[in-house]
Amino acid sequence: MTDRVALITGASSGIGLELAKLFARDGHDLVLVARREDRLQALADKLTDRHDVQATVIAADLADPSAPPEVARRVEAAGLEVQFLVNNAGYGLTGEFARTDVATELSMIQVNVAALTHLTKLFLPTMVAEHHGAILNVASTAGFVPGPLMAVYYATKAYVISFSEALAEEVRNAGVTVTVLCPGATRTEFQERAGLDLEARPLQRFWVADAASVARAGYDGMLRGKRLVIPGLINKVMVGATRVASRVLLAKAVRRVQESVRA
Repeated sequence: MTDRVALITGASSGIGLELAKLFARDGHDLVLVARREDRLQALADKLTDRHDVQATVIAADLADPSAPPEVARRVEAAGLEVQFLVNNAGYGLTGEFARTDVATELSMIQVNVAALTHLTKLFLPTMVAEHHGAILNVASTAGFVPGPLMAVYYATKAYVISFSEALAEEVRNAGVTVTVLCPGATRTEFQERAGLDLEARPLQRFWVADAASVARAGYDGMLRGKRLVIPGLINKVMVGATRVASRVLLAKAVRRVQESVRA
């Protein structure tokens, strides 16, 4: 016998933490994955006490290519089956590509792209075989445009969007759904790590969402089987505009925005 769970990466803070709360509230057992075991355990204890669910903690650094198969091994060893896979872990880096640290950027690609792809490869086949399951990949509105001064990060999110939409079509008759969540600016620890100050100007503060509302939009969209979720009217309008605007002009506009929010 196996127990079906929601596996959430990057669950120790921000959007991932808020998603864990939503799954637990609805009675789903959890596998919480992140680097910081102390934070994960504190969250697991809180959710277990509040919602009477089981929460398994797996401390793993997804920048290590061996981490995804190890996560899958531990899930199987615990007698668990992933019903919901949430690929939320990710980070960014700001700066001119010619001057930024290559090791950090290669690690970012490993977390944002390779680990997400690997975990999906490990868990999707069982979902398809059983005609049951859902995947939620967390991307960004950044994935719709070129991103000067965060070139690698924007490119990784473009991959996540394209990959997710392609998979959604592949499994549309398999009883499995794939949803990609594309938030705009959101208050999380991401900004500090990336070297951004999203509230540097009054107008920008108006655009910044909270992690709880973003998580709710993604969670609800996943449950409805939506392929693409863009929280917030401003973000929807901005993404719509990218479909008709010149890519050169978009790159210039994004550069001005990035210059204004660099910490």
